[in-house]
Amino acid sequence: MNSRLTLTIGGVLLVAAMVAGCGGNGTGSNYSPTSPTPTSTAPPPTAANVTISIVGMNGSNSYSPNPGAVKVGQTVAWRNADSTPHTATADAGGFNTGNIAAGATSSPITMTTAGSFPYHCTIHGFAMVGTLTVTQ
Repeated sequence: MNSRLTLTIGGVLLVAAMVAGCGGNGTGSNYSPTSPTPTSTAPPPTAANVTISIVGMNGSNSYSPNPGAVKVGQTVAWRNADSTPHTATADAGGFNTGNIAAGATSSPITMTTAGSFPYHCTIHGFAMVGTLTVTQ
């Protein structure tokens, strides 16, 4: 047998062995367009009454709207529209979103006290500042 034919047959057998070793039951893909979509048992995220966008490291223009406004008992969340992680953290420690990845939205925070709350991004110091006004 010619060595080129031997190499070709060996290559075909190797590919067949690799395909067979990829798992499955030998009947093809486990995906079926008629298969039901998997469902999650986790509750859907709760939408906030107010969402403030994080738009970049621009001092007092880093959060929009600024100042943000909610009423006591309402919730606020921050959506990171920038390409790097940020936070929204009250200067006096009243709230902290934790790190918000690019494109993500923080969990809603319920505001329980009226007042004016200056905040900043803990990752970027005071290069990013905002104010949240909470009214009765």
